[in-house]
Amino acid sequence: MKKIYIFLLSTTPLLAMMSCKTANVDYPKTKKVDVVDEYFGVKVPDPYRWLEDDKSPEVAEWVKQQNEVTFKYLNAIPFRNKIKQRLTEIWNYTSMGTPFKAGGRYFFFKKEGLQNQSVLYMMEDLNSEPKVILDPNTFSEDGTVALSNVSVSRDGKYLAYAINDGGSDWQKIKVMELPSGKILPDEISWVKFSSIAWKKNGFYYSRYDEPKEGSELSNINKNHKVYYHKVGTPVESDKLIFSNSQYPLRNYSAQTTEDEKYLIIYESESTYGNSLYIKNLQDPKANFSKITTGFEYEYNVIDHIDDNLIVLTNYKAPKYKLIKINVNSMDIGNWRDILPERKDVLRGCAIVGNKILANYIVDAKSQAEVYDLNGNNVSDIELPSIGTISSISGELNDSIAFYSFSSFTVPPIIVKYNVNTNTSEEFFRPEINFNFDEYETKQVFYTSKDGTLVPMFIVHKKGIELDGNNPTLLYGYGGFNISLLPYFSTTRLFWLEQGGIFAVANIRGGGEYGENWYRAGTKLNKQNVFDDFIAAAEYLIKEKYTSPKKLAIQGGSNGGLLIGAVTNQRPDLFKVAIPQVGVMDMLRYHKFTIGWAWANDYGTSNDSIQFLNLYNYSPLHNIKPKTNYPAILVTTADHDDRVVPAHSFKYIATMQEKNPRPKNPALIRIQTRAGHGAGTPTSIQIDEYTDIYAFIMYNMDMKY
Repeated sequence: MKKIYIFLLSTTPLLAMMSCKTANVDYPKTKKVDVVDEYFGVKVPDPYRWLEDDKSPEVAEWVKQQNEVTFKYLNAIPFRNKIKQRLTEIWNYTSMGTPFKAGGRYFFFKKEGLQNQSVLYMMEDLNSEPKVILDPNTFSEDGTVALSNVSVSRDGKYLAYAINDGGSDWQKIKVMELPSGKILPDEISWVKFSSIAWKKNGFYYSRYDEPKEGSELSNINKNHKVYYHKVGTPVESDKLIFSNSQYPLRNYSAQTTEDEKYLIIYESESTYGNSLYIKNLQDPKANFSKITTGFEYEYNVIDHIDDNLIVLTNYKAPKYKLIKINVNSMDIGNWRDILPERKDVLRGCAIVGNKILANYIVDAKSQAEVYDLNGNNVSDIELPSIGTISSISGELNDSIAFYSFSSFTVPPIIVKYNVNTNTSEEFFRPEINFNFDEYETKQVFYTSKDGTLVPMFIVHKKGIELDGNNPTLLYGYGGFNISLLPYFSTTRLFWLEQGGIFAVANIRGGGEYGENWYRAGTKLNKQNVFDDFIAAAEYLIKEKYTSPKKLAIQGGSNGGLLIGAVTNQRPDLFKVAIPQVGVMDMLRYHKFTIGWAWANDYGTSNDSIQFLNLYNYSPLHNIKPKTNYPAILVTTADHDDRVVPAHSFKYIATMQEKNPRPKNPALIRIQTRAGHGAGTPTSIQIDEYTDIYAFIMYNMDMKY
């Protein structure tokens, strides 16, 4: 009797906590309207179409009511403030971006402690004292105006920079005089998806026509154009350089070679594949010449050497290769390989000190090698551990390069590399309040539904017991040729510290194994992405890392689509689902802002076969009534004009309607003054991840 009494004492609070998971959740009633679309004879209701109107007072009131319910729930979680306190402590460190040389000086970004935005510094040389050039933390009181792009004129006289307000993709380009720091009157609006490419005392950039008032964050983006702006002149007099009114749904960006001899225009109609145009800027009579045709392949011009364009491409090379194209004989038959395709994916190249620094992906992790300009191997760059190289910077005639290296348990360190001596030295390492030595990373390979081997990284405390009871967070993306290599995230440190396992599945749709791996997760093959992710979860459960009651899943953007889809297909497999800024309405995604550019990955509902495929997995359209779904916390933001928040609005309204009294909550957290993610201030990131981890831990019955 005594033993039974003790058992009841120890379990009663747990039972009480479990029984009240949804006790304080009373979903707002969302109005339904009679809207039905017909696709190839199939009638599809869209009762929450009205939530697409981001300027409607009625939608604003709905957002307010949903947030009130969500934050009432989150505020009741007893350890939420402790999570925020610890996240703040971990986040309070100095970080540094990769230095780059421009206009004869060095520049780098640095963020001290809990600053909302990184600050741009300048050094006359590597031994001089850094000087603050631009501090975005002064742009707004709440830190929501971010610095998104910088470009220094080659004579070092000017700095052009782009800013984003409130997380929107819309940018304004401004100009600063160097080294005085004087801000000039030049200001260009309605810039989006643009580079800043200097030629003498002006630069090329891309923008759209000014949108109609009230439609800035939702209307479709079309008629992209490249202009040239001369510093000190009115924007109205900027010269139109390139446009194509015949194809309004194409994007254009400009690049000038280091010596400013050639102007390169990139033309694209989706997020994958592009065409190239070139113009000799030293010949007043020269017109644009088209180097490539179609959008089947990708081309990235590194620079030119003696009129040979050095180009990274996957033309007839799914794993990518480096080639040279002579501008005087650009016919494909005259293209020559420098680094031919091999079994590993060539992720990127930089030309420094007349050598090629090549960054390969080998089983979803970086391998760096050095070649001469003829493609002969000179040396390998020894990396600190399994991890990822990013942001290689350097100049053609300079022997010094910089790169950033990081991994799941290695914060981004800056390495200074001498290409002449093949020596590396640590230039900067952040100091973080966290014991990295207690954790380990392993890579496993598991079998997907169709027999495909898929890699996955698993990070956890050393010595954990594989008893099926470890809280686990599985992350995925699976699209747009994006590779999820070992990466550092401050937010993950908290999860690991709480005894959680973090896993990243390198599923198809990404670029880890080149174009074929990517194509195997697009359009009619999209189900492979979901099958790969589900198989990752099943592996973690089978190998006793975790169990369905201890498994949370997370993904953002295309990854939010992933989470929505697998939650519908296998609700029994997960305890918590966190779809962030997800593409949830697969029948209408292409009707908003830049959504049309995703058709290369998804296909569209304009085609009968693609429609059926999309309709079969669209998260919005496959929510089942009276189903025991995992606890769901959707996150989105009011200024997201990449994946408009209507996707998340309609998804959660449908989930709440079909499961009004669920065992697990289905909530939405809508951030104001934020967008798709880039440029989000530190304070907002801490608040968001406080709520994400509070929600996960509470619904998994984890203790702080």
